[in-house]
Amino acid sequence: MNDIIHEYLLKHIPKSSPFFEELEEYARENEVPIMEPDSLHCLLQILDIQKPKRILELGTAIGYSALKMADKLPNTEIVTVERDEERYNKAIHNIERYGAADRIKVLLTDAIEGAEGILAYGPFDAIFIDAAKAQYEKFFHIYTDSLAPDGVIYSDNVLFKGLALDMSPEKQRKLRVARKMRNFNDFLVTHSDFETTTIPLGDGLSISKRKKTGGIS
Repeated sequence: MNDIIHEYLLKHIPKSSPFFEELEEYARENEVPIMEPDSLHCLLQILDIQKPKRILELGTAIGYSALKMADKLPNTEIVTVERDEERYNKAIHNIERYGAADRIKVLLTDAIEGAEGILAYGPFDAIFIDAAKAQYEKFFHIYTDSLAPDGVIYSDNVLFKGLALDMSPEKQRKLRVARKMRNFNDFLVTHSDFETTTIPLGDGLSISKRKKTGGIS
């Protein structure tokens, strides 16, 4: 995106509350990846339109995006998964401080190895993938069956700082994850059961919804 346009859009995003500013500062100081403000703002707006009753988030980190979703959607339950114990404990702390422990369930497990236990909390109206980038396609395969009929899958970081678009042999050899993300994007747009749109905000946000069946021919 043109830098001038990007800066203009960022200036029009509402300022975070002191609580979320504190989490953002912690993330910067401790190099914890959280969503970019523009893609997060877009995600929250779409979720507010969708009104999901239950969300599955893969990749809790410190609980920032889960809390943002809970703040935007007061009638929504969120199940979020984190495999790093230190980040899990930090997320629990932040969620309890915010008073959202009754609506956000944090699971300390691996999203692949612990899939059976996670799936037991389904079905989900929305699934948000924001965990190990090299595993996105595997996540998609595992959790598709737990998606409600009209549910939506959101995947963050799909442009991977633009590196997923660079197909030069040297770059692709060095950046296995970039190649994985490009392959995931190709997988999404050619999926026989889903339609996907990618929004070039933040680090790239894809939105995947099941194709409609039937209708007038």
